[in-house]
Amino acid sequence: MNLYLVALLAYSIFLMVLGLVISRRVKNSSDFLVAGRSLGPGRLFATFLAANIGAGSTVGATGLGYSFGLSAWWWVGSASIGTLILSQFLGPRLWTIAKQHNLATLQDFLEFRYSKSVKALIAVLFWCGSLAILAGQIIAIAWILETVAAIPKWQGCIIGGLVAIVYCTAGGLMASAFVNMFELAVTMSGLLLAVPFAIHAVGGWTTLHTLVAAHQTTSTNMFTIVGAGPKQVFAWIAILVPSFMISPGLVQKIYGARDTRTVRLGVGLNSLGQAIFAFVPPILGLCALAALPHLAKAELALPAAMKLLLPKWLGVWTLASIFSAELSATDAILFMLSTSLAVDLYKTFLNPGISQQKLLIASRIASVAAGIIGILLAAVLPSIIAAVSIFYSLIAVALFVPVIAGLYSRRVLSSAAITSIIAAIAATLITRQLTANAGYGIFSPAAIGIATAAIVMLAFRVLYPQQAPKNISFAGGTNAS
Repeated sequence: MNLYLVALLAYSIFLMVLGLVISRRVKNSSDFLVAGRSLGPGRLFATFLAANIGAGSTVGATGLGYSFGLSAWWWVGSASIGTLILSQFLGPRLWTIAKQHNLATLQDFLEFRYSKSVKALIAVLFWCGSLAILAGQIIAIAWILETVAAIPKWQGCIIGGLVAIVYCTAGGLMASAFVNMFELAVTMSGLLLAVPFAIHAVGGWTTLHTLVAAHQTTSTNMFTIVGAGPKQVFAWIAILVPSFMISPGLVQKIYGARDTRTVRLGVGLNSLGQAIFAFVPPILGLCALAALPHLAKAELALPAAMKLLLPKWLGVWTLASIFSAELSATDAILFMLSTSLAVDLYKTFLNPGISQQKLLIASRIASVAAGIIGILLAAVLPSIIAAVSIFYSLIAVALFVPVIAGLYSRRVLSSAAITSIIAAIAATLITRQLTANAGYGIFSPAAIGIATAAIVMLAFRVLYPQQAPKNISFAGGTNAS
């Protein structure tokens, strides 16, 4: 058995044990769902950044760097812009409402602000989209195991999925917040160290320019931040900025903060970390292109570069860091899925009077079920970016306008929210079909969908302005029953 595989398996066992140890602190559903609203700035920052630096931000973004060069910065950079807005404006408002009304999920907010019908619609859409992104994270783990140990994709999917299921199911947000702190240290140290070593391995920055120019097959300027062209850059912005402003998984982590200052500071620091880290995958992608110009899949660029361009000790550490990043994001998504199924669907519609202890059990069962479905889906989806894009497009199109309107206007009712969601999804799907997913001009299908939702919502606001009643008796997913 090779050294790389031994290291990854040992690391996986350590994370599972750590998650099981922390799970002993979880006494009820509030601990599992929102960490008892006890996270300080440091733990909130760690669990946010660890969740955000996942398959799309590492393996996927490096694949984009391999294809587009430095302009792949916008994949992670757009996310940093979205989380900055979340940290300073949306997040504190959402936390205050969640604290007052015991909200456990973003869908709880939609029920509080609109109705159960809106909650149900978003919960179902969210579940479909989240399964896709969960599969994307598991695919990334499979690519790593395939590169370092020639493990078939389906076996790698099973290994990665099982590790995430164990420690997420055991402790929920409480365990994830602790495990994520360790994972983040491993991830950031490994990938940041990899950059200077990879550049040195290809002969320095000047040689990198020469080799990339010799190997690239397009006219793209690989060394400018807009080299992919305005249409591609705007498409990334349109999907990722709104998604990271209102992502249900990130909002639920905000609910775990102890106060609004923690939200502003912890999530704001996360945004800064993302903006800096956003340069790492494109540079590593360029190094991979220089050294390995004929890879079968662009998404193999990162694990291949780690194995071939770095000293063995750093290669092991960096591969562990990538593996760590994928696992941290996988558990975050698995957590979103389990709480959405247990709280937004089961508790809301089937068993409203469920006790906290039984809700904790339901959340854990949902986590296992979601993990198994994610593993099966990962085995059939072709790539990480394909899977991740499904999730981000769906979240941005369906959620962005209803959440923003719900936070800043009382004169928008449930009928407006439902109509805007359906219209946005329809516009997106029609545009994708008519343009082969190309969109019109610089406007991607997702951007057109969001614009459609905004127009519909504005029309309701102007033509049918009605004051929404204050839902002061609403009790969300963490109420003690």
